[in-house]
Amino acid sequence: MSIQKIVLGGGCFWCLESVFQGIIGVQSVVSGYAGGQDENPSYENVCSGITGHAEVVEVMFDSLIINLADLLKIFFTIHDPTTLNRQGNDVGTQYRSVIFYADPEEKSVAESVIADLKKRAVFHDEIVTALEPLTTFHVAEDYHQNYFEKNPGNPYCRFSIPPKRAKVLKNFSSFIK
Repeated sequence: MSIQKIVLGGGCFWCLESVFQGIIGVQSVVSGYAGGQDENPSYENVCSGITGHAEVVEVMFDSLIINLADLLKIFFTIHDPTTLNRQGNDVGTQYRSVIFYADPEEKSVAESVIADLKKRAVFHDEIVTALEPLTTFHVAEDYHQNYFEKNPGNPYCRFSIPPKRAKVLKNFSSFIK
């Protein structure tokens, strides 16, 4: 089966969504929440940090075009995996760096990518990205879907997203749509 999905958290889901939508082989990107206790999380509750959820994206991709390891390499390029529960000014467990794996194979690929990044000393500080089993993915409210495309003038997005896109263009130009 060539269509796979992975759930990733690395700060604000608007940023991750916007970058992954521009990657070849990516079929869809859905913003949502994972890793918490609330059965019906809302944006307000997740942002408060009380639910234990992380803001995440569910990336559906064609593994014949781009494999999971390459998607994870892009993921590690567009966020800081060395800051615990923080991405820039976004602070709290809801912004943690996390890979939610669905099976042992996904976990193994993630471990391998992390080991390679450490071996090559890509980051000066320790990688703190958590690997957690995916139990439930909750789709975020409609207004969060395709957020940057719908709100290109949002100051947060205009400040945060272009540098992430530039890093991907510089390091992974062959994966840009």
